[in-house]
Formats: sequence, C-alpha cells, structure tokens
Amino acid sequence: MISAQPHILVIDDEPQILRALRNILGAKHFRVSTASRGEDGLAMAAANPPDLIILDLGLPDIDGFTVCSRLREWTHIPIIVLSVREGERDKVRALDEGADDYLVKPFGIEELLARIRVALRHTVQSQGNPEAVISAGDLIIDLTSHVVTRAGEEVKLTATEFKLLAYLAQNAGRVLTHQSILNKVWGIEYIDNVEYLRVFMSQLRKKLEADPRHPRHLIGEPGVGYRFTLGE
Repeated sequence: MISAQPHILVIDDEPQILRALRNILGAKHFRVSTASRGEDGLAMAAANPPDLIILDLGLPDIDGFTVCSRLREWTHIPIIVLSVREGERDKVRALDEGADDYLVKPFGIEELLARIRVALRHTVQSQGNPEAVISAGDLIIDLTSHVVTRAGEEVKLTATEFKLLAYLAQNAGRVLTHQSILNKVWGIEYIDNVEYLRVFMSQLRKKLEADPRHPRHLIGEPGVGYRFTLGE
C-alpha cells in the first residue's frame, strides 16, 4: 500500500535535476531517494521499493531503456521517464520497455506533479480494487457486464469498441503505444495498422466524449499512442 508520504526514487545523472526534484517533491511531502547511475537505481529499488520511479534515459553506465526492462522483470512500480530525447522512436521504445509515462526536458513542474498523482492513483486502484467498475466523470464502465453509461444513459458499443475502451480504462493514466493496443485488442498481425486504430478511436470519441474534437478521457499522444484519463 502507498503511505501518506509516498516514496519516489529519482534516477538521473544531472546533479541539478536531482537537487531540483529533491526540493520540489520534498516540499510536496514526498520522500525522495536519488541515484545517478542505473545499476545503483536498480539496487535501491530492490532494497527499498519506492512507490514511483522517475527515470532519465541517458545514464552513464546502462541506459534507461535497460533499467525499465530490468525493473519490469519483477515489479509494476510506476515509471515516469524524464528525458531530453523528444523523438517518437525513443518515446515508443521507453513505453514498450515498461515505462508508464514520458515527459520531455525541460518539463513543467505542475505537469510532472499531475502525472505523478495520476500514476499513484492508478497504483492504489490496481492494488486495492479488483472491482470491475471504472468511473470517469459521467462515464461509467462496467467491465463485468460490458455496459457503458454516459450521464446515466447506456451507450451501445460493438464488442471491439468495448474491448478497446476496457484496455485503455484499465490502464488509466498510462500512455499505451499504438502497437501495444493493436496487439492486445486485435492481435499481433495488426500491430502496423495504426490507421485502423485511429478509426475506432474516432468512433469511441463520438460516442463517449461531450466534444470529440477536444476529448477529456480518450487522449491522443501524437505519434506514440493513447492515454485514458479519469478527467482530472
């Protein structure tokens, strides 16, 4: 369970970033540990598992992609990548290796704090709750009965639309890559059919969003994938 003072491990080799995050997160009542090397970060995570990890990709010993994949061998601790690398390929690779989120340096403090809150909330939900109902504003998704309602009215979805929505909602707050969604919902043979996914996402937005052009829940990450938000 997450304590009242969540523990965050920051793995980054820039002293100014470590210092800034220690001060900022400490002021927000987080406990903060830091590591400047990937191997040290992995050892610290194993010895004293944090509630969340903030990870740089460019480390002096092993890169952040390797750190992600090694962490995912034994833990589901949320990982937020902070990196100067803004290319879509790096974002997709980090997410595919197991990161939950990705922010490009320089980053906004309020945005980082919001992403941290979402990741921790998702952890609490997944730990304590196998209940199969997900609420996001006036949107209610019942995973057991396969019923979706919006503002109290049932929304008719196809089997594929529901499967897509359920996968996104069960991973609320996480950025899911196009390939991971296509593989999960349609199968490995569809992982290159990004346009196919876009069509289904457009259909879902028309059915579920008050303004499909400015969605609150079904958020696109250009060139990378999609994120389901609870509407914070």
